[in-house]
Amino acid sequence: MEWFTQNLAQSLIVIGLVLLAVEIAILGFSTFILFFVGLAAVFAGVLMFVGVIPETLMSAALAVGLITAMDAALLWKPLKNLQSKVDKQPAQNDLIGHTFMLDEDLNPASNIEYHYSGIQWKLKSSKCIPAGTMVKVVKNAVGIFYVEPEE
Repeated sequence: MEWFTQNLAQSLIVIGLVLLAVEIAILGFSTFILFFVGLAAVFAGVLMFVGVIPETLMSAALAVGLITAMDAALLWKPLKNLQSKVDKQPAQNDLIGHTFMLDEDLNPASNIEYHYSGIQWKLKSSKCIPAGTMVKVVKNAVGIFYVEPEE
């Protein structure tokens, strides 16, 4: 503990960097609290290092608390907006576009399965498709291939 208090500025910078790394690398920037506290700890450590604030535990705690509050007040809205930008398009995957030949007739009410990539997929279609037709996967869900006749 003595080493920590004798090197308080450097300790705050290291603690702040660790908190930032945990927030970004492990939590994926999902919570902002560690980001704000980490940023405040780094900033307070730099202020202590250059001599703007005294190197005491009380001033360190006060500085980190105040800077955290200021960071949160200034950065909450922009970071929340950045986080809310979500791509509404479904993710492309290798299953979309896969083609194969139907072994039996497929209609909207049928319950046909197709084995592909180690999984038994249920086949669904909005149209009646006769056996022997080449079909392609146009959409997939958990355990379901939505298919259409290939053109």
